[in-house]
This record gives sequence, structure tokens and C-alpha cells, in this order.
Amino acid sequence: MMVALWVWLPCAAALSFVIGHVWRYRHDGFRSHLYGPRLDRAQRFGIRAFRIGVPLLFAVRVAEALAAGPHSRPQGSLGAILLALQLVAVPLALAGAGLLLVPPLISADIRSRVTPVDRITLPVLVATMTTGILVTFDTGSTDNRYRTAETLFTWARSLATLHPAPEVMHHAPAVYQARALVIMVLIAIWPYTRLAGIFTIPALHLAGRLAAARRPRITACRRRGGAAPPARVGGRRAPAGEPTW
Repeated sequence: MMVALWVWLPCAAALSFVIGHVWRYRHDGFRSHLYGPRLDRAQRFGIRAFRIGVPLLFAVRVAEALAAGPHSRPQGSLGAILLALQLVAVPLALAGAGLLLVPPLISADIRSRVTPVDRITLPVLVATMTTGILVTFDTGSTDNRYRTAETLFTWARSLATLHPAPEVMHHAPAVYQARALVIMVLIAIWPYTRLAGIFTIPALHLAGRLAAARRPRITACRRRGGAAPPARVGGRRAPAGEPTW
């Protein structure tokens, strides 16, 4: 049970994340991220807030994992900066997700296009942010004992280095186990949510522009007798046109 929960389950979540992105790209090019052909002002603000909040929060977690010791949290000015950034990132991410997910759930003309994954996305995001705050301000963590570093960071690094340490999470406090499980659920469902396109669509557009910029050089190379292969993105052209954000 311990191995299944803390080794096989995160592997399954990672596999779902990869396969889901491939499926979405082939299925709709991530274009079903909207509930209509146009974006209103609230949706545009929600997209901007989510695009700022989520990467900022991810960067804070990575910096915290790199700066934390085996049993201690980041100290001094670095620790204060990371905490301040987290307090900014969490409200931005939640506000953005709420503005994008809540209106369709209560709008009669759009509700028919809401999927079961859409209905659980916001609760999962709220649970992710809430458990993050709980472990950050855990009273059991002190200057000489940082439970996040002892549990979540150690477990994540063990998975990344292919040397799993499931016993770390098996003996962790319940709030840390809950956070790990919520994060795994979020990773597993992310490609199938409408929010996935908020980051993937711009990346595909950028890849398409880079490929288009290479074509004149490839043509010139061929005219000089070169044999450069044609530039393509993911085996097909990157989606273009809508949305205009």
C-alpha cells in the first residue's frame, strides 16, 4: 500500500499529465479552453492573474526547495521574500481561476458545456493553495526542523532521481500527506481542464512563430545546396488565430 500510494500513484499522475497534453493537442489543439468565441473583461483579467500567480507560486516552491536545508527553511531576507511572493501569488492564482471557472458553472446557456473535470478543477486548486498555506505556517516546523523539507521536498527529490523513498511520506503528518495527494490529483487532471490552454496556447504560438522565422533561412540554405529539414512543431502546425490573448 505504501509503495502504491507514494510511488506508483505519482508515476501515474505524471503519465496522465504527459499523455493528456498529447491527447489535447491532437484532439482540439487546446482550443476548448473557452466557453464562447469572445473573452469579456473579467475573463481577460482572470487569465492575466492566473498567468502571473501560478508561475510565481511555482517559482517560489522551486526556490524554496533549492534553498532549504535537510531540516531547515530558507532564512533571512530570502525567506522573507519567498513568503511575501507566496502571499501575492496565492490570491492572484485563486482570483484568476475563480473568474474563469465560476461564471460558467452558474450560467444557464454555458452550463451544458461544463465537464465533470471543470467542476472539480476549482475545488482542487483551492485545496492545493490551502494545504500550501497550512504547511507553510505549520507550528510543528521550527528553525531547526522544517517538516516540508523533511517530507515533501525529500520525497519529490527521491522520485525525480529515480530512488523513491515512500517511507518519508508514509510517516509524514496528515496535512503533508493531504498536500501531496492533492498535488498529484491536480497534475493528473491538469491537461483535461480548460485552464491548461492558458499556458499551452501561448507556448504553441511562440513555437509556431519560431518555426516561421526559421523557414526563410531554411529556404536560403536549400538554394545554396543545403539539406536542412523542414521545421514543424509537434508533427503538425501550431494552432493559430483564436484566442486573441
